[in-house]
Amino acid sequence: MNTLDQPGSDVTDPLHVVVMGVSGCGKSTVASAVARQLQLDMTDGDDLHLSESVAKMRSGVALTDADRWPWLDRIGDYLAQATPNLKGRIVACSALKRVYRDRIRARAGKVVFIFLDGDAELIRQRMALRTGHYMPPELLDSQLRTLELPAPDETDILTLHIATSIDALVAQAVTGLRQQALKNPT
Repeated sequence: MNTLDQPGSDVTDPLHVVVMGVSGCGKSTVASAVARQLQLDMTDGDDLHLSESVAKMRSGVALTDADRWPWLDRIGDYLAQATPNLKGRIVACSALKRVYRDRIRARAGKVVFIFLDGDAELIRQRMALRTGHYMPPELLDSQLRTLELPAPDETDILTLHIATSIDALVAQAVTGLRQQALKNPT
C-alpha cells in the first residue's frame, strides 16, 4: 500500500515535490528514496540544466538568475506533467531563493518543498567525498550566501535537518508529505 493511501485518506491529487537545499546536502539521494517509496516519477534538477550552465559550474563560475530562469521553468513544467500510474513527481533542485520557489510554484501549481538544512562544515565534508559531480566544493560558499531560508508564510515547506541518517530523513519526508497532503487537499 502506498504511504499516501492510508484508510480514510481522500488524497487523490498527484504530488508535486521539490527536495531543496544547497549542493551536497543529499537532495538527489533523498528524492530518489522518497520517489521509490511513494511511487513518484523522479528527476534530478541537474539533468534539466542547459549544457552551457553545466560548463559554467564545472569551471567554478556560479550561475546568475538569468541562467536559472529557463531551468526553473523546465522544473515547474516537469512537475506539472501528468503521471499515469504514479502518484506524482519529485525533483531534486536547489531552489535557494524564494523567487525561485515562487517561479516553480507558478508553473507547477501546488508544490511541497522538502528543505534539507544542515551545517556548512558537514556539507563541505560530504562534497569532498563525492566523485563525478560537476559542482565543485568551492561553489558551496556562493550557494550558502544565495540561500534564503524559508519564510514563515511558506507553509508548503518541510524543513529536515541532515545530521541524521538517510533512512531517518526519508521516513520524516514521507510522513511530512502525507501530513501535508491531508492538511492541504486541493
